Amino acid sequence: MTFQNPSQEKIFQYLNEAKVIAVVGLSDKPEKTSYKIAEILKEHGYTLYGVNPKLAGQTINEIPVVAELTDVPVTIDIVDVFRRSEFLPEVAKAFLQTDAKVFWAQLGLESEEAAKLLQDQGRNDIVMNRCVKIELNKQA
Repeated sequence: MTFQNPSQEKIFQYLNEAKVIAVVGLSDKPEKTSYKIAEILKEHGYTLYGVNPKLAGQTINEIPVVAELTDVPVTIDIVDVFRRSEFLPEVAKAFLQTDAKVFWAQLGLESEEAAKLLQDQGRNDIVMNRCVKIELNKQA
């Protein structure tokens, strides 16, 4: 089985329906991609939570940071992952412990193992190797 992203229309639907996004791997460094994308997501009106055990308890650019996905105090619509591909199965396992709706791995990140873990649990709302910013710009 080779993972395939959902249709462009479905990806737009995820972005349009989402209100809360958890940014896994949020950095406190403004030059990092995760920081920049989080800034753009804020500008689009999403409520954000950062997930980074090293920065837990801090607020980065007005975004509260927690240690684990399960620490986010509200229902997550999109889990936006900024961790290397080899860590995606680990993030997928954490995702399965939440009621989050969409697992989204940023541009350049893919894992058949993570996709299989999620799909085996009936969690089929998965996007990989796609950038939230690029997808938002396609809608504009």
